[in-house]
Amino acid sequence: MSRKPSARPGLFGRLVRRTLLLGLVVLIVGPIAAVAVYRYVPPPITWLMVERAFEGRGFDRRWVPLSKISPQLVRAVIASEDSGFCHHHGFDFAAIEKALHHNAVSERLRGGSTISQQTAKNIFLWPHRDWPRKGLEAWFTVLIETIWGKPRIMEVYLNSIEWGPGVYGAEAAAQHDFHTSAARLAPAQAARLAAIIPDPLAWRAARPGPYVRRRSGTIVARAGVVRRDDLDACVYP
Repeated sequence: MSRKPSARPGLFGRLVRRTLLLGLVVLIVGPIAAVAVYRYVPPPITWLMVERAFEGRGFDRRWVPLSKISPQLVRAVIASEDSGFCHHHGFDFAAIEKALHHNAVSERLRGGSTISQQTAKNIFLWPHRDWPRKGLEAWFTVLIETIWGKPRIMEVYLNSIEWGPGVYGAEAAAQHDFHTSAARLAPAQAARLAAIIPDPLAWRAARPGPYVRRRSGTIVARAGVVRRDDLDACVYP
């Protein structure tokens, strides 16, 4: 008597396909839903904030709307971090190519990430570099550029980045370093804050060393170009 073939291989195959489909849906729909929510709701906390809290660095973050952040800081950050912010769609391929060339011949590493990429990483992903994170960073960058737009990206960025041990966002940084509000930052103060973004745990805006002083002076000049050439026009439509 012949036996009927087992249904288990077919059942296992269907289970694998359903699992893969579910994973694909989660990877596509989950990020879209999260980005859509944060278009209107301030992101409450980031992976980096949690990590720093476990390190005992404290937590000071005071969310303010973009209208209560000085345009001086917006221009300084564009000048320092992403001069093409208003002209790219999330990725500055020329800057990436320059960074790769620079890093190949220099020990001092240079990043090619745009403000949009930094925002995607800071809000949605873990801080340590690896290939899965870079792939997800690209996906989230496309989403926030599409769903949020430039003003919201800048608003979230300035309210979320690290500006010292346990200090996050422009308002907390302005109060901590200069005892003023983010709305009242002077050009030199804004430039100092922009200057320390690459290494906020080592550099200080309130008591800058020689390198930060030189860098902030350069940023003041470049921020003037940002204003003159309307390189911040997408933030203030």
